[in-house]
Amino acid sequence: MLLVISIFRKRETRGIHLSALPKVSLLISAYNEEKVIEDKVRNSLSLNYPRGLLEIIIVSDGSIDRTEEIVRQYTDRGVTLQSYPGRLGKTACLNKAVQLAKGDIVVFSDANSNYNADAVEELVKHFSDEKIGFVTGHTKYVASTDEEKVLPIGIYSRIEKLTKMLESKISTCVGADGAIFAIRKGLYRPLNDSDINDFVIPLSVIRQGFRGVIEEKAFCIEKAAEGAKSEYNRQVRITNRTIRAISQNADMLNPLKYGFFSFELLSHKLLKLFSPYYVIALFMTNVFLIYYGTFYFMIFIGQMLFCTLAALGYLEKRSGIISQMISLAETFTMANLAILMGWLRFFKGENIVTWIKAR
Repeated sequence: MLLVISIFRKRETRGIHLSALPKVSLLISAYNEEKVIEDKVRNSLSLNYPRGLLEIIIVSDGSIDRTEEIVRQYTDRGVTLQSYPGRLGKTACLNKAVQLAKGDIVVFSDANSNYNADAVEELVKHFSDEKIGFVTGHTKYVASTDEEKVLPIGIYSRIEKLTKMLESKISTCVGADGAIFAIRKGLYRPLNDSDINDFVIPLSVIRQGFRGVIEEKAFCIEKAAEGAKSEYNRQVRITNRTIRAISQNADMLNPLKYGFFSFELLSHKLLKLFSPYYVIALFMTNVFLIYYGTFYFMIFIGQMLFCTLAALGYLEKRSGIISQMISLAETFTMANLAILMGWLRFFKGENIVTWIKAR
């Protein structure tokens, strides 16, 4: 639908000249990141952005390993450490850190996400358009053992990127990539500790009458969670916090007030959360219709084959095309189970603020 609409409705943004580059604060969230933090700091220092205009801040959420010790080794190179003891949660730490940031533009990043050299410059060039409030990049997921291998979660990431690109052409993109997005500092509004920042911050910006776009040339490389269980837990957390965010901003589904963005929010975010219910409904109706014709029988066989491939996904040895099919089936099934669990935790009243990451 977006592809068709984009043919008739496009909104372009202007570029920006080097002399007009703004002061930028790069906020890097970290919790016990001793294995990756030095690579991230070096990556940030090597970005193609005027050093005098780039403030690098490591926001440590009560790290108890060597993370802060490693960061302090780079303070003489202009890297700042903001340490908040006691595990406040990522969002709570960002609320405090943004207030201290000196840049006109704030870029949010994670410790395990390394930027391409021109990422920051590509992000900030869009702010020459006074109606742009936030700009997001995108993440390329790779296997920890093979940085050239794109995983099924990476295929999902590509679909997200395409969707955001079309939304950006038409109106404004929905949400941002938490590992690489920028906003005008003046538009930042303090969040609740349980808010999912890469979704709620863009919603807040749009509420204030500004747009958000994606920049394809700004990306980061991130190693995917090792194993289905790690990715499953991550998706459960994201689902739980996304449901809560939408319920708290339900008025933005009103097209009379927010126009085309309401359709985007409904179609892109809300309907996706009902995906497992669609799958269950499809299966159940197929069971009742199986004797009403060959078509329904073949569809049922197809569903059984898909479930079999997903089950095989837990086996270690895979190869060739079959491996890709198994991985896709496993990832799709895992994601839908995670969404169901996210709903269950939401109805139980669970409010996720902090968590132990897989790595």
